[in-house]
Amino acid sequence: MANERRFIEDGVRKARVEKFLTRELKRAGYGGMDIVRTPLGTQVTIFAEKPGIVIGKGGKVVRELTQNLGTMFAIESPQVEVQQVENPNFNAQIMAERLANSLERGWYFRKAGNSVIRRVMESGALGCEVVLSGKLTGSRARVQKFVQGYVKHSGEPSETIVEKGFAVAIKKLGTIGVQVKIVPPGAKLPDHFEVLEPQPEEAEEEIELTPEAIGEEIDAELEEMEDIPVPEEEY
Repeated sequence: MANERRFIEDGVRKARVEKFLTRELKRAGYGGMDIVRTPLGTQVTIFAEKPGIVIGKGGKVVRELTQNLGTMFAIESPQVEVQQVENPNFNAQIMAERLANSLERGWYFRKAGNSVIRRVMESGALGCEVVLSGKLTGSRARVQKFVQGYVKHSGEPSETIVEKGFAVAIKKLGTIGVQVKIVPPGAKLPDHFEVLEPQPEEAEEEIELTPEAIGEEIDAELEEMEDIPVPEEEY
């Protein structure tokens, strides 16, 4: 029972750290984090669009983050590493935050959702899905979904291949939940296969049968038969 309790505690701690970093690093284009236990402590890797803001002047911000992770969330010997996101258009968390900011600035939800879909797919992604839920146009909540390309929703590929991001847009009518799913380019889909073209067979050499060649083969077979010992008859 202790192992199950430990797994639950680790999951709750990771969710709390994710929420804390999302709030603190919103200006830096926070794109997710990864926690790995090492023999020397706990390695916390933060992905951001603007890593300079995460590090701060002289490393002030990253030192404060390291201290808060150790005191507020009881992480053993946290070691914070900051990495820059190579292509923000393939990071679901960054795109969800951008979409939420667009909604807060007054963009129409259809225009904002289609804009995110178009930007992600033009960058080369295999699929993208945007789900908006809340009071989009009136006093009644609704759900609007935008999908383009190929997106997995169940099984192991949905956990290992699909990038997921979530953000909240705060408007006068209420909050709007923003969920973005992206299948990045180069992802190995389980139902993908390739048809290989058949290779041309090598033509066999044609042997010209002439009377001289036939005679030589017969003589060779007769010589082999003469070399075979004949068993003596028993009386």
